[in-house]
Amino acid sequence: MTDDAGFRVVTLRATQTVQGILSAQQVYGATGRHLGELATGTALVRETMSPQLRVQAILKRGSSPGYLLGDSHPSGQTRGLVGMKPGAGPFDMQDAVLQVVRSMQDGRVQQGVVSVPDGGDVSQGLMAYMQESEQITTMMVVSTLLDGEKVHSAGGYLVQLLPNVAYGLLAIMTERLNDFLNIDAIIARADFTPRALCEELLFGMPFTVLEETQLSYGCWCSRASMMGALASISRADVQSMVDDGQVLEITCDYCRQDYRVTPPELAGLLETN
Repeated sequence: MTDDAGFRVVTLRATQTVQGILSAQQVYGATGRHLGELATGTALVRETMSPQLRVQAILKRGSSPGYLLGDSHPSGQTRGLVGMKPGAGPFDMQDAVLQVVRSMQDGRVQQGVVSVPDGGDVSQGLMAYMQESEQITTMMVVSTLLDGEKVHSAGGYLVQLLPNVAYGLLAIMTERLNDFLNIDAIIARADFTPRALCEELLFGMPFTVLEETQLSYGCWCSRASMMGALASISRADVQSMVDDGQVLEITCDYCRQDYRVTPPELAGLLETN
């Protein structure tokens, strides 16, 4: 935060996180870039609005089927998901809609849905969400650079206008941010770090680093959560799977982890289902 309490800035590097997501989903090209930027933006929103709570962001295409999903956990682990049929082609941002779902401290879930501006990208969709749903004036830019199936670099930043900002500094920052509408060249540098990006954004403005947290690729699926999901279905359906006598094979859509459930294990669910 600037020492005059005028601006709040969050910067992050997400290269390894995005690499893990795209490798798990086996998606690259334009779709991979959109997914990487969505996951990066989801982590930025969580760190800004709900650092100790989970945030999901879903991009949906207007009239076409398919979606991209970013999911960021309070632990810093972030994952992604592609909900598109094989051979559907690259994800098209035309007429895209962004839905952001975040947990609240009291257990409620808050949702906001905005249209991505015509001709806009993931960054502009995220800014529209912050402005329309959260009603916070925010500049937000995310970027993912790919080299084939390798993520060369990924990162982003968020600048929020705070109530105490002086008019003169606001004018300076507004002008400066015009130079940061695209950060591809910045994150492509070998020496790119979140701190360096923050120093460039706030050049000449004294600031204090309030917190540093880790971001990583990870999935919080588990055998226990999978069994819990199975326990929530009807007894008749569980009994049908037991009678079938086959080992039930379940794969996590996020990380591709395989789980196997034997008929005796399924039968055990009937005792508590």
